[in-house]
Amino acid sequence: MPISSAIKGLQSIKSMQNVVKSGIPNKEESDFIKLYMYEKERTRLKSEEIRILLRLEIIQDRLKEIQDYNDEKAGQMHSPEQQAPKKKKSAEVKSDFKTMSIDY
Repeated sequence: MPISSAIKGLQSIKSMQNVVKSGIPNKEESDFIKLYMYEKERTRLKSEEIRILLRLEIIQDRLKEIQDYNDEKAGQMHSPEQQAPKKKKSAEVKSDFKTMSIDY
């Protein structure tokens, strides 16, 4: 049982497959729309690039701080003779303080 023959006027219904007319009548207008969309995308990408570069700068600064700290600690580990006098000086500084017991 073909359904299309049972319903009168079904062949006259316009579907999207049958419509060939463009939604934009003039070709010039589509160029303006493309220019507008490209400009919007360009400004979005520029702002995203700025955010990424700022974040990259922060990350590189932090990596440099970590590397400097690692280099400093590695230098201290390779020269234990220099650490011994520093420890003696800190022990002398600690001897300046007096401790007292408090009775309550």
